[in-house]
Amino acid sequence: MSRLHVVSGKGGTGKTTVAAALALALAAEGKRTLLVEVEGRQGIAQLFETEALPYEERKIAVAPGGGGEVFALAIDAERALLDYLQMFYKLGSAGRALKKLGAIDFATTIAPGLRDVLLTGKACEAVRRKDRLGNFVYDHVVMDAPPTGRITRFLNVNDEVAGLARIGPIHHQAQAVMRVLKSPETAVHLVTLLEEMPVQETVDGIAELRAAKLPVGSVVINMVRPEILDAAAVDVAANGRRAAVARALSDALAQTGFAGADRAGLVEQLVDPLVEQAREHTERVALERRGRAEISGLGLPTYELELLGDGVHLAGLYRMARELRKQGVAR
Repeated sequence: MSRLHVVSGKGGTGKTTVAAALALALAAEGKRTLLVEVEGRQGIAQLFETEALPYEERKIAVAPGGGGEVFALAIDAERALLDYLQMFYKLGSAGRALKKLGAIDFATTIAPGLRDVLLTGKACEAVRRKDRLGNFVYDHVVMDAPPTGRITRFLNVNDEVAGLARIGPIHHQAQAVMRVLKSPETAVHLVTLLEEMPVQETVDGIAELRAAKLPVGSVVINMVRPEILDAAAVDVAANGRRAAVARALSDALAQTGFAGADRAGLVEQLVDPLVEQAREHTERVALERRGRAEISGLGLPTYELELLGDGVHLAGLYRMARELRKQGVAR
């Protein structure tokens, strides 16, 4: 069976970007990876600077190092239901008629969980699929999943369906999907920022996943900013020592050739804004250190990706993939 990597995270943490970078990282050394989108936002197409993804698996990138390939699929719940009906009930043209009548929208509206069943089922089918020689089609399947707040319910919905439909193809399909989702070959990765709310949501999300006996993989800390002050400067700024900052600033300006009077005037203009910025920086650093400590306490593999100052683009995506491989994500 291929390995399934489910990527979730609080909104705004960059989970789609991390999922895409992870797919690239896992596809190195000649591997084949399928990157699956389930929320209908076409975020993957935007990241890879390609046209909107259809409901079919399409090659979108070659991985760095070794020529591996990344394929992508945007799963549509309606089309997935037609596939399901054809697979188990051989409806053929009758299924297309149902679509025209709006029965599929009706079905997914009256049973909201059905949509999640179809989405997870399609991804798990790709995990289990083999070619004519009996080899798995993909080495890895990466799912850009819903946000942390609903990831456990999203993944666990098949358990609920299997309990409701105790016999027949729906029951067997739900059981097959849960066997994939709870297997050792599956890992749920959570993306976070070093900010209070994303860290807390990550901690809560992992507790929920563990309670549901879903396999937790790792935590990816995204958009990490560098600490630009050393320990001594942090201490000075944290305590608001204006005189010490003024002396350091005056010494620095003296090395650039500023005359005494000009230097004194410039120091007077700059010292208060610098002290305030330094204080804000030290407060952020302290908050980030507390967040790291909380994440470390989870006892999970943790990876860090730096903030891309020029925004996320294709070159930045490849840089993130290389960094994930460097940190050992593919092992």
